[in-house]
Amino acid sequence: MSTDHPWRRSGDGLLVDVRLTPKSSKDGIDGIEQLADGRCVLKARVRAVPEKGAANTALIKLVAKAVGLPKSAVDLESGSTSRIKILRLSGDADQFAAALASICSE
Repeated sequence: MSTDHPWRRSGDGLLVDVRLTPKSSKDGIDGIEQLADGRCVLKARVRAVPEKGAANTALIKLVAKAVGLPKSAVDLESGSTSRIKILRLSGDADQFAAALASICSE
């Protein structure tokens, strides 16, 4: 089941598996990590605390800015109370995949 990236095409965009670390010293995307079950996730961290959806909102803002999307085009598909989340990016899947690959290779 292992792939080399944590995103996949879905309908009108891209689904991205993310492992979020809240209460970090800074906001950022830290590349790709492989979980014990073999799944790959995009590692992200935000300064926001995991209360009242603040960390989820900060994650959406971070990912939207990273791939050049408005925040309204990024939705939390699942994992609102979990560290592992799935985000849906609506729009050009190829463009988003290329942007994420570029970010992760830096």
